[in-house]
Amino acid sequence: MITTIGAIVRGDREVFPPYLYDAYRSTIKRSPRLPLVDVPLTLSERTGPGPAISAITPEDADLTRNAGTGGEAIGQRIIVTGRVLDERGAPVPHTLLEIWQANAAGRYVHRADQWPGPLDPNFLGIGRCLSDADGFYRFLSIRPGAYPWKNHPNAWRPAHIHFSLLGPSWVSRLVTQLYFPDDPLHALDPIFNAVPAPARPRLIARYDHSVTEPEWALGWRWDIVLRGPDATPFEAPQSSQTSQTSQVSQAAATTAKEGAQ
Repeated sequence: MITTIGAIVRGDREVFPPYLYDAYRSTIKRSPRLPLVDVPLTLSERTGPGPAISAITPEDADLTRNAGTGGEAIGQRIIVTGRVLDERGAPVPHTLLEIWQANAAGRYVHRADQWPGPLDPNFLGIGRCLSDADGFYRFLSIRPGAYPWKNHPNAWRPAHIHFSLLGPSWVSRLVTQLYFPDDPLHALDPIFNAVPAPARPRLIARYDHSVTEPEWALGWRWDIVLRGPDATPFEAPQSSQTSQTSQVSQAAATTAKEGAQ
């Protein structure tokens, strides 16, 4: 299982959710029925997304204004920052971080999201940045709202931000989710609860008053650990025995298929 930027470890049932988690209903249809097969990596998988990284600008990390409309997104401004770390606590520099999220009303800019929450013309809900030499990243955004989904009757997803971390090659990818503390929907959310209980706190950001900017934005700190016993869990249910390519393919499929979740 890929749980790292550039390193491969076998699945850890205490950290990562299984492929099949009955309460998360879409896993029933998409979980594999046969053992996964190792597929040799291609050159494109071993090489990195150079053009994508070179095109990053500072404005990409400001989701309140990067829609290009000249206006500002509506909602409570938040600063989300932290470090990308390896299992020894050492920084992992120059990692591409991409995020996507719902707006303050819980609505995505996505054709599949048709519930009657209002759209914000000044909010795209996507951003990206590179971690610096000390592994730090920083986004300015708005706090996302909860929203309904059709997993079960009266189902609502708690506020969350999707994160994708990409290392020096396409196969070195981690996809996960950030949550906020004290959300009453945590206990009702199958995606969050698919993660083993001891690892769930690693998905929850903590309020940091030193990050908060006076009369501007609340600050949240969330470190992302790429491997080891304190690894940040993968967002999607995963197999405990999988190959590099299968893992990345599952991540890509999950991102495409579950884009509005």
